[in-house]
Amino acid sequence: MLAHETTVGKARQAHPVDVHVGGRVRLRRVFLGYSQEKLANALGLTFQQIQKYERGANRISASKLYELSRILSVPVTYFFEGVESDGEAAANGADAAAGGAGAIHSSDPDFTNQRETLQLISSYYRIPDSKVRAEVLSLLKTLGRTSEG
Repeated sequence: MLAHETTVGKARQAHPVDVHVGGRVRLRRVFLGYSQEKLANALGLTFQQIQKYERGANRISASKLYELSRILSVPVTYFFEGVESDGEAAANGADAAAGGAGAIHSSDPDFTNQRETLQLISSYYRIPDSKVRAEVLSLLKTLGRTSEG
């Protein structure tokens, strides 16, 4: 048995990299407004398989990862952005979840996977006018400062 796999009966604990890659698939899928079913159809899979990929319960093969990168219009490396060694992740804590931006605060260390966060990002980028987007961002920054006290 490999050091990164823990088994209980026949169940295997998901490897942190599998969980991370699955989370990145979910992040991009939701950002693009794709349902699990739509993505599954594009890959020739069931939506249940997409659910397992996104949770890290099932590993994504190299060929499926390549297909995902094409369907989701990102380079394959996108899925691995933010992956750190176990020692770095423990040392950096919340900074790792925030992509290194130590100023971000959240009660959930993995706030990037929350539906509300994904909807906010997706809605923000659907604003066609870049000046309006800049004003929305400025407003959010201001509101964030006042709530942190």
